[in-house]
Amino acid sequence: MTELTINSIAEFGQTVADNIGRVIVGKRREVYLILTALLSGGHVLLEDVPGVGKTMLARALAKSIGGRFSRIQCTPDLLPSDITGVSVFNQKQGDFVFHPGPIMAQVVLADEINRATPRTQSSLLEAMGEMQVTVDGVTYPLAAPFLVIATQNPIEYEGTFPLPEAQLDRFFMRIHLGYPSVSEEKAILQRLQVEHPIEDISACTSLDEVAVMQRLVCDVFVEESVRDYIVRLTHASRSHPQVQLGASPRGSLALMRASQASAALQGRDYVIPDDVKGSAMSVLAHRLLLRPESVMRGVTAEAIVGELLERVAVGAEPRS
Repeated sequence: MTELTINSIAEFGQTVADNIGRVIVGKRREVYLILTALLSGGHVLLEDVPGVGKTMLARALAKSIGGRFSRIQCTPDLLPSDITGVSVFNQKQGDFVFHPGPIMAQVVLADEINRATPRTQSSLLEAMGEMQVTVDGVTYPLAAPFLVIATQNPIEYEGTFPLPEAQLDRFFMRIHLGYPSVSEEKAILQRLQVEHPIEDISACTSLDEVAVMQRLVCDVFVEESVRDYIVRLTHASRSHPQVQLGASPRGSLALMRASQASAALQGRDYVIPDDVKGSAMSVLAHRLLLRPESVMRGVTAEAIVGELLERVAVGAEPRS
């Protein structure tokens, strides 16, 4: 393996985005956000209506990095062992043999995570946070890189178990794909008329290279004033009059990591304020709990983050 540099990360981003673009028409910014989460070692909550390509996006990403893909269909009867795996007694060996669950993959799609019970949700989030699973007292590490893409349908809530704020906070980013434009949807129909292009996707990097690039991202320089800007943004979210619960210190760390990965994907070994601004919406919005009266007035967390980005000046105190 040749020595990788920051420029290698920029090339990686372009190559993987082009590869995924053969399957997912448009949505290049959203693809880059997911690559940002991957390089930062975080996980993604993909919130959107059915049929916009969430599963295909996850499959294309797994193929592009040469990793294993697995899909977990979350339902109310899903058990933690259905995710982590189970130990089964082998009569020939006279001992228990561990059968790994679908969590043992590089890219895991947890489809409709809010349909799983809180106990099952917790087992998945534990694996996300600790990079390991424990079955019958034995701990099994998860192979890196490891990315969970959990999906939610923002429209249908009947029979669901909404993720509590503490669990939402463990997701590195929340991303919305949205519907394609008219021209993009016509291109989708043309591409899928004969066969699905996902079958022609091949790896354009290796898991070892991704692991090295994850370490390189941690070395991207963050100047003191940029760190100060990140902290002031998160602190401003906690004192906003329409916010009941603001972004946690984990949110500050996630915003810094996302900014580092964003800079690296653009070929820079240093972070600028625009990296912070470009990541803030996806990193912070799902971490804000709005006051009930604000929700009733139609205020959204995205609107609050947008307001903070306008009000909190770079390198200065917030403007009133």
